[in-house]
Amino acid sequence: MSAVLDHHDHAHDDHHHAPVGWRRWVFATNHKDIGTLYLLFSFAMLIIGGILALIIRAELFQPGLQLVNPELFNQLTTMHGLIMVFGAIMPAFVGFANWMIPLQIGASDMAFARMNNFSFWLMIPAGVMLAGSFFMPGGAPATGWTLYAPLTLQMGPSMDAGIFAMHILGASSIMGSINIIVTILNMRAPGMTLMKMPMFAWTWLITAYLLIAVMPVLAGAITMTLTDRHFGTSFFNPAGGGDPVMYQHIFWFFGHPEVYIMILPAFGIISQIVPAFARKKLFGYASMVYATSSIAILSFIVWAHHMFTSGMPVTGQLFFMYATMLIAVPTAVKIFNWIATMWQGSMTFETPMLFAVGFIFVFTMGGFTGLILAMAPIDIQLHDTYYVVAHFHYVLVAGSLYAMFAGYYYWSPKWTGVMYSETRGRIHFWWSLISFNVTFFPMHFLGLAGMPRRYADYPMQFADFNALASVGAFAFGLAQIYFFAFVVWPAMSGKGAKAAQKPWEAAEGLEWEVPSPAPFHTFENPPKLDATATRVIG
Repeated sequence: MSAVLDHHDHAHDDHHHAPVGWRRWVFATNHKDIGTLYLLFSFAMLIIGGILALIIRAELFQPGLQLVNPELFNQLTTMHGLIMVFGAIMPAFVGFANWMIPLQIGASDMAFARMNNFSFWLMIPAGVMLAGSFFMPGGAPATGWTLYAPLTLQMGPSMDAGIFAMHILGASSIMGSINIIVTILNMRAPGMTLMKMPMFAWTWLITAYLLIAVMPVLAGAITMTLTDRHFGTSFFNPAGGGDPVMYQHIFWFFGHPEVYIMILPAFGIISQIVPAFARKKLFGYASMVYATSSIAILSFIVWAHHMFTSGMPVTGQLFFMYATMLIAVPTAVKIFNWIATMWQGSMTFETPMLFAVGFIFVFTMGGFTGLILAMAPIDIQLHDTYYVVAHFHYVLVAGSLYAMFAGYYYWSPKWTGVMYSETRGRIHFWWSLISFNVTFFPMHFLGLAGMPRRYADYPMQFADFNALASVGAFAFGLAQIYFFAFVVWPAMSGKGAKAAQKPWEAAEGLEWEVPSPAPFHTFENPPKLDATATRVIG
């Protein structure tokens, strides 16, 4: 009997040591390893999507056709959008969720560890299919990332590969979301009520419900496209009595909540970082939770503001205009709460705080241009111009991407056990902030002057601002190569000063209660929490 017990103890001891070699990653069930895989995959896709963007900007550097023909140009814009949204931004936030949510709520791991592994590995073939569609007969889909009919009905075989890839990515997202919801609702440490959870866990809980609600809608839209292409249906084909505008309604019913899926986890990251560097509690925690929930609910009733030019009756225009303006209210509540948290705080500006403040500033600008586009009469003038391109890049690049950088600098000491170089972090921040604004701010003026998006050529009057935007884009791309080569890689290689268990003195949360780097297994027994649910007792 003692031999059996002894064997059991030793078997259990083995679990404390990380597996080695390729099996550790291929068969990974540990949330930290899977989080790392997600983050590395998303960065690889960010680089691929970024290269496509730089080819676009190189073509637009001056009038005339320099590098690519218009058909390839449209393939580049389509695949840039799809790869960035579904390959870079969404997987990166799932990576943050995998790494941080169990640590933040005192759970030993995610609820469904093997499903977690499966949901990651589904992304690899989908990513390869998306990126590889350029090499299929006829080239990649050239429909724009929205995949509008009737263009989708006229594309070559790469369109089918794209649809298949989207289905696989959608299945991965749904599995990841179920995992996050079950983990948060069932595996919190005793004493951590929902209203004591960190804001990052809250924003991901709400985001996961959004994903489960809207990914099947996208699946339905692209499945109908597939049957129109191959099985003789006419959902979106007017020749058979179908309606291409119906596709727009279905797509944007998915697409607008999707916008918030890509920004709510960013709100959560910023809500963790600002209090830590302002050395104050987050102002209005409960209102932040309610504002996040309000944004999620309202996101379902604003979709047709993307469709003001599709022949909508005035009543419909008014409804969607007011609904879109209403969603600005809970978003403004969040920005007010962050500023109120900083107000009279003992602020210091290490790199995570720089990116957080940069996020608030530039995201607010993106929010204001969104309000302008909510006005139906103005939107009809600006629809499908570079003003819209400027708006959503201010929200998604300066929004989602800056928040991810902030989150990386904030939590990477806990992940790697190595402190990043503050000087290099600051260089990355200022380089990114300046080059981003040089790239996208001129696009507002191009759009106001009437330059349409997705055009490979343009008249001379748009030349100067396009040249400026292209120079800024190459500088921004180089900044991210610098980030990986001089910030991420040294940390992954273990080079640099050893990080303390709690590198930020005022940071709160259970993730700072474990050593740096975080052990392979944490919280095997649920931690006993203090009254604030941010510290472990004993």
